[in-house]
Amino acid sequence: METKATSKGQITIPAEIRKRLGIKDGTYLHVEVNDARQIVLTPVTRGFVGSLRGKYKGMGLMKAWMEEK
Repeated sequence: METKATSKGQITIPAEIRKRLGIKDGTYLHVEVNDARQIVLTPVTRGFVGSLRGKYKGMGLMKAWMEEK
């Protein structure tokens, strides 16, 4: 599948992909570029957030976030 970027850098994710990944109006997407210069979009769902649990343990991120608040 292909999609086209607008002058503002916006793209449309095809309906078939949105349905398969559970992307609905208001769903946040995590955006990153991998070493192969590919753009990777990951829906920020409960499953995605759960997969991050423990990934950054010991890095003091929660303490830094609380100080920032």
